[in-house]
Amino acid sequence: MAMRSPHSPSRRRPPKFFCLILLIVAPTCIFGLLTNYQKISYFFRPLWDKPPAPFIRLPHYYAENVTVDHLCHLHGWSRRDEPRRVFDGIIFSNELDMLDIRWNELYPYVTKLVIFEANTTFTGIPKPLYFASNRGRFAFAEDKIIHDVFPGVIIPRGSHADPFDLEKKQRVAMNALLRRAGISNGDILIMSDTDEIPSPHTVKLLQWCDGIPPKMHLELKHYMYSFEFPVDYSSWRATAHIYGPRTFYQHSRQTNYLFSDAGWHCSFCFRRIEDFVFKMTAYSHADRVKRREFLDHSRIQKLICRGDDLFDMLPEEYSFKELIKKMGAIPRSTSAVHLPSYLLKNVDKFRFLLPGGCLRSQD
Repeated sequence: MAMRSPHSPSRRRPPKFFCLILLIVAPTCIFGLLTNYQKISYFFRPLWDKPPAPFIRLPHYYAENVTVDHLCHLHGWSRRDEPRRVFDGIIFSNELDMLDIRWNELYPYVTKLVIFEANTTFTGIPKPLYFASNRGRFAFAEDKIIHDVFPGVIIPRGSHADPFDLEKKQRVAMNALLRRAGISNGDILIMSDTDEIPSPHTVKLLQWCDGIPPKMHLELKHYMYSFEFPVDYSSWRATAHIYGPRTFYQHSRQTNYLFSDAGWHCSFCFRRIEDFVFKMTAYSHADRVKRREFLDHSRIQKLICRGDDLFDMLPEEYSFKELIKKMGAIPRSTSAVHLPSYLLKNVDKFRFLLPGGCLRSQD
């Protein structure tokens, strides 16, 4: 058997160039995985997550100059002799313009406008009482307003408290405020965030029709930044309830019934860039602010006008088809049809919410 030369290595050493490349590439890949973990996770969501059970979609019939009696019958319901009382209950942060639109749309149909705001954000940061300090703006609705302040919790920086727990506590406390507002069994209760606005004709059906489900989710057309960027009809968390002993204020899945095309949800529809920054750091998903530059005013302004994501995230979808379909900027719309009437009657006041109005105030 041939003897191996003592000068011959037992195995070939990897080239120095290869080692150098490995030392550069490996840390880069690891850093990329760590900094883009959320984006990578969302891209592969169709592999690791299942969609929720589908809703039972209830058709919604409406046209101008069609009587409520006829509309109730089209839905398979019957017309009541007198309308139900309606209570609109919202948790408020700083969405003053959306509140203005919401209450002007709903005022003629709602018995009480119940609004609850906290002196801290869901992330435990002290915040001004935006509604209390701007209450004069809503003097037109003063006779129907029931307002109270929730004593929030200040969370020290570095704490790992869950903002969803603080949000849940505020929503639970809303139940007592609704009772103080005088809600009774058989009344209609609308549970939604400020920027989730039921259409007036939806509320009229809830008032006047017998036979409606005791609770149903409201499908809202979803917009981002303004009514120039329609996303889809994926907004479903708003609900309408026939109030009873087991009605509890929530913002989660509560029934399988979904009432189609029932209003508008305008996310991050703010007048000032500073309001965008506040919400990005204050709401329950504040962990999406991965880098300080996410809060840069010029960056935010560019993304608003392009219809791009503020958090550099991929769409939250359960199929690759829908995910790829929604990747990139939201397609711009030039339509201002079927929007809240108060918005269109006050175009000069709300130009920033309409097509072509993407530039925001820097004040």
